[in-house]
Amino acid sequence: MMRPAPDHILDDAPLLVSACLIGQPCRYDGAATPTTWVMDLVAQGRAIPFCPEIAGGLPTPRTPCELRRGKVVDRDGIDHTDAFLRGAEQGLALARLAGCAGAVLKARSPSCGLGQIYDGTFTGLLVPGNGLFAALLLAHGIPVRTELDQDRP
Repeated sequence: MMRPAPDHILDDAPLLVSACLIGQPCRYDGAATPTTWVMDLVAQGRAIPFCPEIAGGLPTPRTPCELRRGKVVDRDGIDHTDAFLRGAEQGLALARLAGCAGAVLKARSPSCGLGQIYDGTFTGLLVPGNGLFAALLLAHGIPVRTELDQDRP
């Protein structure tokens, strides 16, 4: 479902946004999840697209990953935590450099999820938690929301 941009995020400082939300095919499956109001922010010069998984060196497409006991593992059990952390650190540096007021990230992602992420069993079960990139931004005082969440700053 596509929703209009909430008024409270339309300040002068840019936002960092998940690149898949503006139509860049960078998701694990090589697809995108374009979201009209996020694409509009980028078109207006009010947001900067970024994909922490690509920045961390992961290819597209790639084997799906989920968080399991603090590690990011793919469906085959291979640990990709270092790549996810590398990308998260690069995203934090970009957000600081650009003076970003916050971020709009992809819901449920092991990088970008906020409040709910997949449980690491690859069964579609959601559990409370944040993706590594979202958690890092929050830890550094950068507000985060997802494309689905209309109530966060």
